[in-house]
Amino acid sequence: MTDDHAETMNEARPDRQPGGAWFLNFWVTAAAFGTYFCMYGFRKPYTAATYADVVVWAGLSLKTLLVISQTLGYLLSKFIGIRVVAELPPRQRAMAILGLIGMAEAALLLFAFLPAPWNCLCLFLNGLPLGMVFGLVLSFLEGRRATEALAAGLCTSFIVADGFTKTVGSSLLQAGVSETWMPFTAGLAFAPVLVFSVWLLSRTPPPTAADVDHRTARTTLSRSDRQQFLGRYAPGLAALTGAYILITVLRSIRADFSPEIWQGLGFDKSPGVFTRSELWVALGVIIANGLTVLIHDNRRAFFASLGIAIGGIALLPVALVGLRQGWLGGFQFMVLMGLGLYLPYVAVHTTVFERLIAMTRDRSTVGFLLTFADAFGYVGVVVVMLTKEVLHAQGVFERGGFLEFFTTAAWVISGFGLLGLLTVWGYFVRRETGRAAAAVEVIPAVE
Repeated sequence: MTDDHAETMNEARPDRQPGGAWFLNFWVTAAAFGTYFCMYGFRKPYTAATYADVVVWAGLSLKTLLVISQTLGYLLSKFIGIRVVAELPPRQRAMAILGLIGMAEAALLLFAFLPAPWNCLCLFLNGLPLGMVFGLVLSFLEGRRATEALAAGLCTSFIVADGFTKTVGSSLLQAGVSETWMPFTAGLAFAPVLVFSVWLLSRTPPPTAADVDHRTARTTLSRSDRQQFLGRYAPGLAALTGAYILITVLRSIRADFSPEIWQGLGFDKSPGVFTRSELWVALGVIIANGLTVLIHDNRRAFFASLGIAIGGIALLPVALVGLRQGWLGGFQFMVLMGLGLYLPYVAVHTTVFERLIAMTRDRSTVGFLLTFADAFGYVGVVVVMLTKEVLHAQGVFERGGFLEFFTTAAWVISGFGLLGLLTVWGYFVRRETGRAAAAVEVIPAVE
């Protein structure tokens, strides 16, 4: 056993925690929520600007190049994070989070000075450190009996923050801040709360012995550990990752181009609409996914979370038909699409991987598995962004604008995503049925 493994395992087995369970859970949730909510203040405010007057290359807009550049940095960060999140000792996580976000803010300062299109490089540098932050924050929460509730609170942060940071960005623009200085200025506004939240997070006590007994110890992982877990469940994890990639793609499109989508729905120059819609989405998602903490049995909770994911993605065609037939207005459509995307997306973050590890008792961590899935998810995001621009150059979306692209992608992704999740369900039902049958056969031999 390495020193890092010994350190992590020793920290994961205390029998006492300061304060009551409710106070501790509130503390951890508030710290994690605040940390990741503020991280979005360094990542997303720039998307509130349109940069519509700048066409930089082959008909591509500056906005599109900025989104692609940041996503490429974020993508590379996820692949780097597969190792970093799995191997970083617990005592170094808080400082790592502050250091990574500080690098992102420095890139936004450079963005304010460099002219277009060279400032696209700054958004690449901004995304490069930020992709590792979620896995590091989640590492403080996993392996606890209340992990689903804690992680649901954490995931609420990026649902609400996505709209709120756009509201902040739009408000700064309306106050006269330029489009190039707005992202850096927004980051400064979030910095004090970020530092305080990370400090709170650093004071979080590790899981108790009872937590470890129910959910398994979460240790640092070597390369061999990671390969063994992925290989053991390769078919199921491949189908789950495929579905997650599709959901990530559509979620990213909805988030990064929400001003354009809202304009296509008839909403224009109303910054508050971003936050109002996401508050309703967050409420539904946190209730549905957070309640899985009440399911004690790990196997039942695992399949319940898959059911939530399947039910969520089934909402997408309902919303699309409702918009087309006029049953839903634009606001209701965006809320229902948000629920359809975030229910499965958050289920994976809060419960699917958490209960998979607890159910199988195999050595792994949620932070590693999510970072791994996210890495490939953002490959899909980049491919779709480039495809959208090719189709746009051919005039495919001239009549319907970006809204038509979004709804077309939603039809395709909902179909294949649902197929992928049903495949995951079938794979793990067969595997767990086989495991149970093997255990029954062993009992007479032991007796």
